[in-house]
Amino acid sequence: MPITGVGLPATCPMPTVKLTMNDSLKPLSSSRTSVVSPNKPLMTIKNYDADSTVKRDHLTANIERRCFSLSDYFNQSKHLLTNSDGGPPRWFSPVECRYRLDNAPLLLSLPGVDGTGISLLLHHHRLGEIFDIWCLHIPTTDRTPFTDVVKLVVRTIKSENERFPNRPIYLVGESIGGCLALAVAARIPHIDLVLVLANPATSFGKSLLQPLIPILKTLPDHVRPGLPYIMSLVTGVPSKMLTSAAKKGLPSQQTITDLSEGVASLFSYLSYVGDALTVEVVLWKLKMLESACAYTNSCLHCVSAQTLILSSGNDQLLPSLEEGERLRKTLRKCQIRTFSDSGHALFLEEDFDLVTVIKGAGFYRRAKHTDYVSDFIPPSAHEIKDIVNSSTLLDFAASPVLLSTLEDGKIVRGLDGIPSEGPVLFVGCHNMLGFEVAPMIRRFIIEKNIIIRGVAHPMLFTQLKENAMPDLATYDVARLMGAVPVSPSNLYKLFALKSHVLLYPGGVREALHRKGEEYKLFWPEQSEFVRMAARFGATVIPFGAVGEDDYAQLVLDYEDQMKIPFMKDYVKRTTDESIKLRNDIKGEVANQDLHMPVFLPKVPGRYYYLFGKPIKTEGRREELRSRERAHQLYIEVKGEVEKCLNYCKTKRENDPYRNMISRLMYQATHGLESQVPTFDLD
Repeated sequence: MPITGVGLPATCPMPTVKLTMNDSLKPLSSSRTSVVSPNKPLMTIKNYDADSTVKRDHLTANIERRCFSLSDYFNQSKHLLTNSDGGPPRWFSPVECRYRLDNAPLLLSLPGVDGTGISLLLHHHRLGEIFDIWCLHIPTTDRTPFTDVVKLVVRTIKSENERFPNRPIYLVGESIGGCLALAVAARIPHIDLVLVLANPATSFGKSLLQPLIPILKTLPDHVRPGLPYIMSLVTGVPSKMLTSAAKKGLPSQQTITDLSEGVASLFSYLSYVGDALTVEVVLWKLKMLESACAYTNSCLHCVSAQTLILSSGNDQLLPSLEEGERLRKTLRKCQIRTFSDSGHALFLEEDFDLVTVIKGAGFYRRAKHTDYVSDFIPPSAHEIKDIVNSSTLLDFAASPVLLSTLEDGKIVRGLDGIPSEGPVLFVGCHNMLGFEVAPMIRRFIIEKNIIIRGVAHPMLFTQLKENAMPDLATYDVARLMGAVPVSPSNLYKLFALKSHVLLYPGGVREALHRKGEEYKLFWPEQSEFVRMAARFGATVIPFGAVGEDDYAQLVLDYEDQMKIPFMKDYVKRTTDESIKLRNDIKGEVANQDLHMPVFLPKVPGRYYYLFGKPIKTEGRREELRSRERAHQLYIEVKGEVEKCLNYCKTKRENDPYRNMISRLMYQATHGLESQVPTFDLD
């Protein structure tokens, strides 16, 4: 049953209007009672499993990623387009977005050219868990100018900012909605905004739709231009619908049924919309796009908001890839994520997950500044499965051998020696570029159902101006899995949450080591983590990982690059831009120059991990307050790491399956899922 005759609350500076919706949408007047009090403290990770343990069903459950499909979008969009009351624009909140975190930030969904406001329908359930969502609806026959819509959104933001001054406000827009978000941000640069823009129409001047404007002016009103059909074909929605149905892996009969229902919904949608979009309506929307593009481009220099651009590589309406790069260079705080196979209607593609993208980019926060510990949202079941599945090939090539040590000192294959309860601190030696991390973390998820939270260099979280190091998108999975910038405060918070934490005291110096320095430790002279671990009774597990020299041969290291003038200048510029660590110490582990080593890949060998005997600090807090005692334990941990490395280097020589060819032959006779044997354990 549609709901009619509802008005907006007095706190929202909008006109009181008649609003016709279907039963999956609700007016703001019925949703604002659940808004969190500004006096409530920020939610901490304790709302989730404190130790970040992955539940078994994360790997095995068959859970639908979304509760809505394209068919639902077509049906709801058809209703909103063909039952227009003439305006003005108004906000609504989807009823399915009812579960959210304490102090969840406000998310304003700004519509594309259709104006329905339900472009995020496929994402509502997941977004509703972590955001307070409002959607802007612009009726089909409304004629509010673009500049007035900008003022309307600005008034809403100012009102909400007065009520919750410490809470960021997210603007998520596609196409013309992206223009709207940028224009609004330019008007109120003093308010904390986060923009997420999918294929913004700031390049409308180069669009395929631009030539339609003079043609439409000459057409009589009773002629239907057929724009809905053209746009649906060009944006690739039907083809994506077919592809997504086939990718679900359902039985053939179910796939055919889903496909038939989807096609029926699409054609019903096109039929209704074709009647609703007269020449006059289409012409108005194209003029709206034209004015939005011109207005927004004139004020881009005023935009200071944190911005994430989502660019589709197969956008047939706009040159979105080129425009994304232009905006990245123009805006002050901008990142870009590219989706090469996607079309213009990115939010309607069923294999695209907006929540995953926002979390992976490090754009989710509930206060003025990102707190990578308390703002962390544990990966969903599908995110875990996607991460595990995406690294299957790497795991196959590495064929990692994981060994752990029981409390009695016995070495066993597998991770039985690893405590399931935290806090646990893994301390090891970095291989080149951290090659060893991915296979290890994947195995911990599969075998122990544990997410290890890495303490990483700040360059994984801050893009350098020169883009000298790998793009931030390279590290999206690390952030999605809960990596945090290295700092005493972050380590303190992780221990307080009883997390499993991964730390490399050698840092960049080990990860960017020179020729002949494989598996050599470069640790600071003074202890850095012992007393912190003892304060929380954390279990310290020293470990060693060996195998990088079986995968790559270092060709140009730091010393070589310093002899080449242009490479030397490049390294200096990159290092000058980076965040400085360990300013209070000297030596090789101080601020290491950042560079990208050049290496040649080899036919993959095998990775070996040995996790040493757990070292418990519980009950030793007072003892380890002494710097001397803490330093002794630090030296003990370092010695255990070296022992683990030496054990792996020695024992791998006796592994008959160290070579990839021998492993392939074994799996050919025993099955690809079989566990490949290794050397005999002591």
